[in-house]
Amino acid sequence: MRHAFPGGTPALDFPGTLRFRHRTEPREDLDSPASLGAWFREAGITVDDVPAGPADLREALTLREAVHQLVRAAMAGEEYDREALALVNEYARKSTPVPQLTPGGRQVEATVEQGLAYVARDVVLTLSGSDVPLLKECGNPECSQIFVDRSRGARREWCAMDPCGNKIKAAAYRARKRANGLLTARRSGPRSA
Repeated sequence: MRHAFPGGTPALDFPGTLRFRHRTEPREDLDSPASLGAWFREAGITVDDVPAGPADLREALTLREAVHQLVRAAMAGEEYDREALALVNEYARKSTPVPQLTPGGRQVEATVEQGLAYVARDVVLTLSGSDVPLLKECGNPECSQIFVDRSRGARREWCAMDPCGNKIKAAAYRARKRANGLLTARRSGPRSA
């Protein structure tokens, strides 16, 4: 699987395809039309990759940034950007992928537009529902993934344990070990030969 899905919903995982937004050079996971087509399958929106072209990718990236703006505004309790809101609502009005039962099992036929409509409807549901107070940004300072924290006591700190949680916990462990080593060395005093 090429893409990560730590957000808990396509409304958060889709904008998460631009990873490490805090860096001067974020990592683009939707770097080709094929990666967009694969994202729909990996997200569970379709069964197969969706054929996509360069224009589809440009549309998807535009929608993705509009979704990101709306999610950040919802988290901050700010007004939505009108253009971003209009774009998401425009896509939410379009038809979504159509599941079909076949002799071989479930099949989902979809175009890129239908896949994006699915994401837009999920954005509408997520940002108009009870999960908004549960939205958090990953505690890893390099990560910019937003996720729904449904943990007991809402104490989840990272988008996912691997890699973010493990990375932070390992760094904290090494820092404690270094601090303990310094403390031990200071208590012992200088060694005499």
